[in-house]
Amino acid sequence: MRVGLVRAHAGPPGPPSTATGTQQHVARVAAELSGRGHDVRVYERLEDPDLAPATEADGYRLERVPVGPSTRAPTAELVPHVPEFGRWLIERWSGDWAPDVVHGHFWVGGLAAASAVRETTIPVVQTFHSLGVEQLRHLGRAYAGPGERIPLERALTRAVDLAVAQSTDEVTELTRMGLDRAAVTVVPAGVDIGRFTPDGEAQPRERRSRILSVGGLAPGHGQEDLVRALRLVGDAELVIVGGPPAEQLDGYPEARRLRELAVQNGVGEQVRLIGDVPHELMPTWYRSADVVACTPRYVAAGRVPLEAMASGVPVVGYAQGGIADTVVDEVTGRLVPLGDVRGLGVTLRRLLTDDARRFAYGHAAVDRVRCSYTWERTAGALERVYERVVRLRRPDAEV
Repeated sequence: MRVGLVRAHAGPPGPPSTATGTQQHVARVAAELSGRGHDVRVYERLEDPDLAPATEADGYRLERVPVGPSTRAPTAELVPHVPEFGRWLIERWSGDWAPDVVHGHFWVGGLAAASAVRETTIPVVQTFHSLGVEQLRHLGRAYAGPGERIPLERALTRAVDLAVAQSTDEVTELTRMGLDRAAVTVVPAGVDIGRFTPDGEAQPRERRSRILSVGGLAPGHGQEDLVRALRLVGDAELVIVGGPPAEQLDGYPEARRLRELAVQNGVGEQVRLIGDVPHELMPTWYRSADVVACTPRYVAAGRVPLEAMASGVPVVGYAQGGIADTVVDEVTGRLVPLGDVRGLGVTLRRLLTDDARRFAYGHAAVDRVRCSYTWERTAGALERVYERVVRLRRPDAEV
């Protein structure tokens, strides 16, 4: 099968850091599908004129679309260039290679993909990765998305053949936005079980217990809840990984706010901000922790809990989004109601003082990931999705 994967953003320059994003997700899906014998091409916007217009990597072809600014640009600045992106794809697919199915990623990539196939019989599948309406609901004034995002996402739901959700919460939201339930399926992100394992090197640590938080350093990511909950935990350190590089933390507003909050709550010497970490080092950070805490106000996919669980570490997290799907309460970790800071602190304290329970959770977590959340399973599920939509659009097609 010929598969076209479309994303608008090229992603940050350099190697992936701290938590994987849309770019790494798409790259891994492309590589897995190529390994299953499919002819895969990935399309992203050209954000550096010095880069080649096309490259080959991990069995698939990456093509860079020369539309819009020649540098990285905020999402809002890319929206006016969506029609041009779509026209470029139409022209590209009018030659000797055209996809059997197109898969859009993030809302801007999805708009470009839908625009390109609207006058063809090529089906389009969409993964949003996050939804503006959910971010607005959970983040409130901290939501920084462009104003046109939410109405354009609603319009996109009417233009796709099938939407791939990454959690059951996202399924509910997409049906509220107007998609028929039969047109939504859940395919969670995978985790690299060759890299994230319980065995291997770990970052140095103190004798006291370690709680690890991983993710962007910004309002709404929930680190402030962990700082407040730490008063109820006792003698433990909270290590926060993510955000800008370590040398820039002192001048970063959110880092200053969290440090001030820690002092105000009497836990200043228990909170450590690490900053950005190369993704290849993240397994060593997970292995150094007794518990990984996942407390964002909104998360579509449960990548961090999956990486933690694959590393043999129990997770304590808010019961929402991808966290609620990946963490099995009282089996691989504990789930706490969203925003329940007291419950969060009490749960962390009890788990940190129960070595046997943490050991059992960690072992169950590894088994769960290896059985249900490998990239091979993700690619296999997407393969079945593609076959389904191609047959619906073209019953006589060979897939």
